[in-house]
Amino acid sequence: MPTNKHELPLEMVRNRPQLVPELLRSVFGLDVPDLVSTTLTSESYADVNPAELRCDATVLLGDPKRPKLGVVVESQLRPRDQKSYSWPAYLASLRQRRKCPVMLLVLCPDKVTARGCAAPIDMGHPGWVLNPLTVHPGMLPPIVDPGQARRLPELAVLAAPVHAEGPEVRAVLDSLTDALHSVAGDTRKLYYDYVTSRLSDAARKLLEETMSVKGYEWESDFAKSHREEGRAEGREEGRAEGREEGHTEGREEGHTEGEVRALLLVLQSRGIAVTDDVRGRVEGCTDLDQIERWVQRASTADTADDLFD
Repeated sequence: MPTNKHELPLEMVRNRPQLVPELLRSVFGLDVPDLVSTTLTSESYADVNPAELRCDATVLLGDPKRPKLGVVVESQLRPRDQKSYSWPAYLASLRQRRKCPVMLLVLCPDKVTARGCAAPIDMGHPGWVLNPLTVHPGMLPPIVDPGQARRLPELAVLAAPVHAEGPEVRAVLDSLTDALHSVAGDTRKLYYDYVTSRLSDAARKLLEETMSVKGYEWESDFAKSHREEGRAEGREEGRAEGREEGHTEGREEGHTEGEVRALLLVLQSRGIAVTDDVRGRVEGCTDLDQIERWVQRASTADTADDLFD
């Protein structure tokens, strides 16, 4: 499976070609045909010379035999002068083969790269200038609708790190959770590791708690190890307290320490005030099943007291 910065955005396009017209609409405001059929096609263009032109990906909108629009998709980690010669060739070859209008969409990791790759390409003929359409995650809108996230999980994955520190963080991560669990197997693990590697520690913990509250399985090795580290830390603290105090109760309490922290984190992330009385009741509980029920209630509670109703 692809893991590097260049290949992963392309893998998203290959997994779901519908991502391309959505980017053209939402980022650039283009009147792209809203068609049911979106097809990934051959990325090679044979030339009269032995050399072969090969772009990163090509997406056709509409009937592949008579498409309404063809889009050449490129992934760039940095601006490269030679692309000013190959990109026009890709577009001309696609237009000639498919007999339809064509566009160039360049996926970039950041604003600086996108600005460099967007430099106009003057073809020499009067009025013939190619302006590449470049996009980076900072240009994407926050995905806060779970339905949209499930329909286009790749868009939610690309956009989430940018908006995970903003005012809509809870809605963004909630939709991201649904997006991740709308894809299966290795793809889910790939997307999860991609997005968590770009989240802050606080946002990553909130995402993990959101997934836990929704009852989703921890698929990623990273997620599993991260959660187990937290629980192990809580258990070790409990054991240490037990040794210091000369009794064994701390060992049992250590098993619930990780869940108590999870509960308090969910309340904090939702902006719910936790009084000393509530904190004392939660931290004093040694019934793991009860704490897990409180964690589930915390996702919908209006106040901390609602946990105990």
